[in-house]
Formats: sequence, structure tokens, C-alpha cells
Amino acid sequence: MIKWLGIAFGTLRAAIRCRYDLVAENLALRQQLAVMKHQHHRPRLTDADRYFWVALSRIWLGWHFSLHIVQPETVVRWHRQGFRYYWRWKSRHRGRPKADFEIGALIRQMCRANPLWGAPRIHGELLKVGIDVSETTVSKYMIKHRGSPSQNWRTFLQNHAKELVALDFFTVPTATFRVLFVLVILSHDRRRIVHFNVTEHPSAEWTARQLLEACGTDDAPRFLVRDRDAIYGETFRRMATALEIQEVLTAPRSPWQNAYAERVIGSIRRECLNHMIVLGERHLRRILRSYMDYYNQTRTHLSLDKDAPEGRPVQPPNQGKVFQLKRVGGLHHEYVRRAA
Repeated sequence: MIKWLGIAFGTLRAAIRCRYDLVAENLALRQQLAVMKHQHHRPRLTDADRYFWVALSRIWLGWHFSLHIVQPETVVRWHRQGFRYYWRWKSRHRGRPKADFEIGALIRQMCRANPLWGAPRIHGELLKVGIDVSETTVSKYMIKHRGSPSQNWRTFLQNHAKELVALDFFTVPTATFRVLFVLVILSHDRRRIVHFNVTEHPSAEWTARQLLEACGTDDAPRFLVRDRDAIYGETFRRMATALEIQEVLTAPRSPWQNAYAERVIGSIRRECLNHMIVLGERHLRRILRSYMDYYNQTRTHLSLDKDAPEGRPVQPPNQGKVFQLKRVGGLHHEYVRRAA
């Protein structure tokens, strides 16, 4: 900026000086330019220098007679380049308008959730929710997958959860210091407890009979997850084979591989048995039956979107006042609406 102010001041001063002084100064400046040209064959010019000569060529016809730094063709090329820049700036808002940020985010969300979908499927879904964009725009904002698209592990497991059950034992001490064994069989699909029983002396025959009572139906599961306890003997394995159930054994000392069964056993202890003294086998069976009904029919689960394993209907306010019902002997409660 200071450089151009100096040039403007020099031009103003030259306009009021006499012709003799201007000729002498012009001669001195030409000599200095000649020396500079000898020392620097191609001096480096800034964009401001180029803009100056382009502007000067538009208002002064004799500009090329005083030009010693560059050739006239160079200035013409600068002018044409500036013309291209000008039309590029003027046309920056032409063409297809950009999609809103929310639409782009929605397209990427659909692409992540549905890796098997292409642009036509996503475009069709957008049209069904009232978003009218072109299929080309959808392709532009889609996530580019590396390799062939594939579902995630959560989707894969959810699609096979109906074919999975898990079982496990846990122990309960009684008031007389006896130890009772409880067998729990859990369905992975809705985290529903499909069967339980209590015994003081578990055996392979007893365990096989429980498997038959729980899974001896037309819709028997295909896979059974269990640990490597010796209680599952040859009789149990033959029963599983007869029911066409394939056993999936966890690794030794790895209870986390049967996580759903371990979680429901922990819930039974924390929410029920830790708050009671079990008097005997019949008492324990009655307590567990009450808790299993509460667990399957009433208790909400985070993994089921706050629904119960067997499903609870939503009761709107127009169905009446909210009443409290005792469950598990008053240890837990259920809240329902009833008309007055």
C-alpha cells in the first residue's frame, strides 16, 4: 500500500513540474531500468504489478511504448486471464444448488444404517418422507464404502437371536444352610426366561428333562449356549441332538461368553434373592415364579426400547387414572391405568 501511495505522489508531483525536469527524470529512470534489466533478466512481479499494467492499458493507448519490464503480449495474456477470473466469479452461483445440510446428513445416516442400499433405494426413501432431491444429489452425498457393502455384527446377531437360547446354573443358600441349584433357560430374542427349575441334587438326566420341557416344541431353537460344566453329561448331549439343537460351548473359565444368561442371573440376585431368606425348595420355587412373571411381563429392558420381554401396551391418559400394583410380594410394583 505504501508503495502505491509513493507512486501516486510521484505522479502528482510530475504533473506540476516543468518539461525539462520531466525529461531529465525520465532519462534517469530509463537508465535505472536498463541496469535492472541487465542484472535481472526476468524480474519477479507481484499480482499488484500485473493489475497496474492491465488497468493502465485500458486507459492509456501508448502504454506499450514505456513498457520495459515485460512484453506487450504478456500484458495481453494477463488481461485475458483476468477476464476468465471475472467470469468465473460472476458464474459462481450458477448450476445445481447445493442441498441443505440436514438432507446431506440424513443421506449419510441412511447410508450407514443400510450399507446394502444404493442411491436409487435411498432416493426412494427420501421421496416417501417428502424430500424431493435428484438421484444424482443422493449419489454425491453418499458414503463411499471400501469393498463390498456388509451388515454390521449387531444386525447379524439380531437376525439370528430367535434361534439362540442360553442356560446356566446358579446356587442359592437356604435358612438351614442347604444349597439349592437353580437352572435358568433364556431366549436371546426378547431376553425372555422360557424355563426355570430348582433342585438340590442336579444330574445330567434332570438337566436333560428340563431341556425337553423348555425346548420340546415345533419352534425349538437351533443353537444352545452353555458352559463346560460336568453336569451336562452324555444324556444331556443326546437330548440336545434328539431335539436338533446344536450346542455352542464357551471357553473354559469365560462366563462373559454367556453374557445374557449371566446378566439375568445377576438381575435375579440383585432384584429379588438378595432381599430375601429362602426357607426351602418350595419357597424358592414360589419366589422365582413370582419374579419370572414380573421379569417377563412387567420389567422394562433397555435393549428392548424400554419394553417388557412379552410386551406391554402403552396406555394413554384417556384410559383412566394410574394405579399401583404389587409385584414380587411388594418388592416391585407395576403401574397401570384403569377407569374410575
